[in-house]
Amino acid sequence: MMSEENNPQNINLEQRLTELAQHSKTLELYLNEIIGREVTVTKLIEEARLASHALQTIPPGKENEALMPIGIGVFIKTNIASSDTLLVNVGAGVTVEKTREDTLNYIESRIKEFEIAFNQLITQKKQLTSQLEQIQIQANTMLQQASSNQNQNRNIKSN
Repeated sequence: MMSEENNPQNINLEQRLTELAQHSKTLELYLNEIIGREVTVTKLIEEARLASHALQTIPPGKENEALMPIGIGVFIKTNIASSDTLLVNVGAGVTVEKTREDTLNYIESRIKEFEIAFNQLITQKKQLTSQLEQIQIQANTMLQQASSNQNQNRNIKSN
């Protein structure tokens, strides 16, 4: 007579549960990565909105006082001769001079890009959460069936 530990059904169940646990861990790692990206994109959206607001509130064509960061939370008071043209980093270390209006358009287009990326991350997060829930349901069902089968086998043996 076979012991319950060496039962092929138990071995198959253990293998399947191990596979589900490994798949779940992989999904959880990916979910954590997406949450990290979501935080980053949220900060980028906030920063872009603040830049847009600041640029819209600075009066054009006249000198303005500003604080210039020099690092580790230290600032220098400075005067900006005019904010009619701005320098915009467009990537890969390239900075271009843009008009105030072009800069605002650039900022708004970046905000839209960030919002699209944010919505994609939300969708991915929902999908991963759903997959993790399905794995949990599947594992619980398998364990319940195995428990039920063991109880039936014990009842048959005792009769």
